[in-house]
Amino acid sequence: MKLKIPPALVTFFFLAVMWGINYFAHPDIVIFSGMRWVVVFLLGCGGLLGTAALVQFYRNATTVNPHSPENANTLVTGGVYRISRNPMYLALLLLLIGYGFFLGNSLTFFVPPFFVAYMNRYQIIPEEVAMEERFGAMYSRYKSQVRRWL
Repeated sequence: MKLKIPPALVTFFFLAVMWGINYFAHPDIVIFSGMRWVVVFLLGCGGLLGTAALVQFYRNATTVNPHSPENANTLVTGGVYRISRNPMYLALLLLLIGYGFFLGNSLTFFVPPFFVAYMNRYQIIPEEVAMEERFGAMYSRYKSQVRRWL
């Protein structure tokens, strides 16, 4: 399966859906003291996680292009890749959840599970196939030791 849509664009699409839900539907608003800190925490964690993942790729001099996982020359398993096989996508998920808290609309929290489902089907599984073809047993062993998301 050939990957077609960059993950950043997929994320912007889901952010736009959340914005649209908030703009057109106001069933109940989630507001609690300290909500601003939840937003800052989630966005901060997502930013740090995504940055740490990119740093690992650059340190290992391998491709960060999600459209060409077959060009990876190194299997990155250190750093944040010890806790998640997909920390960059996890960072994007934290961004979506943080945005949901920022909007304060409870309906927006129905969107992130669709993001996870889409990413699993159209991004992660094709990447895993390419990585298994490229790294064989080493990737299979890594897959058995580290979970896909968390």
